[in-house]
Amino acid sequence: MRTTSVAPSTLLSSVEPDCRNTLIHISSIPLNRADAKNGTIMSQPGIGEHSPLTFKRSSFEDDAAPSKPSSTSSSRSSIKTFLRVPRLIWDFTESNFSTFVVPNTAFGVLGGLTGQPLTSGQATALAVLQRFPLVVAFNWYSVLIFDLANQRSSESVAEDLANKPWRPIPAGKVTQEQTRRSMLVAIPAVLVFNYVLGVWREGVFILILTWLYNDLQGGDTLLRDAIIAVAYFLFNTASLKIAIGEGTDGGSSSSSSSAVGITREGYVWAGIISAVILTTMQVQDLKDQAGDAGRGRETMPLFFGDGASRASLAVLVPLWSCVCVYFWRMASWGVLPPVVSGALVVVGVLRTRTPETDARAWRLWCLWTVCLYSLPLVGDGFVSSGHV
Repeated sequence: MRTTSVAPSTLLSSVEPDCRNTLIHISSIPLNRADAKNGTIMSQPGIGEHSPLTFKRSSFEDDAAPSKPSSTSSSRSSIKTFLRVPRLIWDFTESNFSTFVVPNTAFGVLGGLTGQPLTSGQATALAVLQRFPLVVAFNWYSVLIFDLANQRSSESVAEDLANKPWRPIPAGKVTQEQTRRSMLVAIPAVLVFNYVLGVWREGVFILILTWLYNDLQGGDTLLRDAIIAVAYFLFNTASLKIAIGEGTDGGSSSSSSSAVGITREGYVWAGIISAVILTTMQVQDLKDQAGDAGRGRETMPLFFGDGASRASLAVLVPLWSCVCVYFWRMASWGVLPPVVSGALVVVGVLRTRTPETDARAWRLWCLWTVCLYSLPLVGDGFVSSGHV
């Protein structure tokens, strides 16, 4: 029986284009193998010759093989992701940093520098200042948990798209699901940090208040200011504990009797500040009335009326300034910071009524609270020491 030698190039050109890729895959089969059905033998190229099919197959494999990512590009991607985290933390907490983290830190550090009667014993000024970063860290990561919970809801995202599009979720920097997953990691870490700092009790209650405010929508009702006032008490007392080292080795000596801790007067002072917060915190709601009304929130300005809310602030801010000055038996010059800053708040809420000026009044209110926090440092003693 005759055999026909078929050149590979002739075979490839004689088939349809769609079949060529199929023939590519059989190029690895020895070309001198007989076909039992048609009796045709394809001769193998001689030594030194290369089959066009082999070249085609090699070219196909080069094109089809996916390129493996280099270790350098993978490392760069990981570094970029890691560097994005601090920026995301700042974007989530930026609106509450100067109005929440700074005042609460000031309460703890200034109270720690004051010492008695707010604390038993006296932590040195150097020890308090060395613990300043820890006080900032506690307030910052606690506020981060609150902001993650607050900004991840669908209602908050819709509101931020209209009013605060730079926030991470509406800006597309992170998704709601990623925010939820980050909380699964952040909350256990916060619990550990609070335990190490000796404020785990306050930290647990802060997380409960965060849940009440956000997930149970307590922040949309008149309970809003009460929740915030209790949160301030916990934040302030925890900040003071961290500043003086209560509950850790850093704030106590070898003798338990000389350990530094918050006194009864210290808790009374924190309670007075919480009462200030409860009755004047509504100043932050003045600038957000349009958005709050759209979401159906029950805030003081919306429930009692804008005019009534501003009038109450005009009375309560000066009143609390006088009460706090009396409690710390201030000298004449020491009266000026809380009284002047309080007067600026009153002017801010009464003179012009726009979201921009109301936002400025809110920042002035934060300055006023810091002035109140400084009273123990310059006062002549807490009047309650002999009267309460």
